[in-house]
Amino acid sequence: MVTIKRAEMVHVDGIARVCCEGCIETYKGIRSIANIERNNQRFYNHERISKEIGESPGWDGYIVALDHNAVVGAIGGGMLHNEESEVYVLYLDPNRRGEGIGTKLLDFLTNIQREKGAKKQWVSVQKGNRKGIPFYERRGFCKVSEQLAYSNTGDEDYLSLRYVRGI
Repeated sequence: MVTIKRAEMVHVDGIARVCCEGCIETYKGIRSIANIERNNQRFYNHERISKEIGESPGWDGYIVALDHNAVVGAIGGGMLHNEESEVYVLYLDPNRRGEGIGTKLLDFLTNIQREKGAKKQWVSVQKGNRKGIPFYERRGFCKVSEQLAYSNTGDEDYLSLRYVRGI
């Protein structure tokens, strides 16, 4: 049985593994391997995750999905301002997709953000992401715009789609 809870330091390795594996699985074929590896090293390294386990201004901390104490999914987000929030990261163990784990993680984070006063929830999804786009659209997110991806460097021109929903 999968449980959803706030992450603790003991979950850092699992969060790093799930995010890196999920990122590779999600972006292979739509981003370069160099881009994927660079982003994994930048965002999902042990030092950064350790610092981001708990809440801080604009960050609600990591939330994990656990199956027998093994991390099988992770989500993180935060408040943008008084009534708007964002989902910054959501990845699952690639072998655990389709079990409802992503929905449970999103629901847990949404409840936290709603309790903090959020009435809208935003997410950026890579253009061409055939896993993330249908997931968010099925949960009521609507595309509002396109913009250059936050993690682009040099001559990269990957696009992020901005989605929003009322919560």
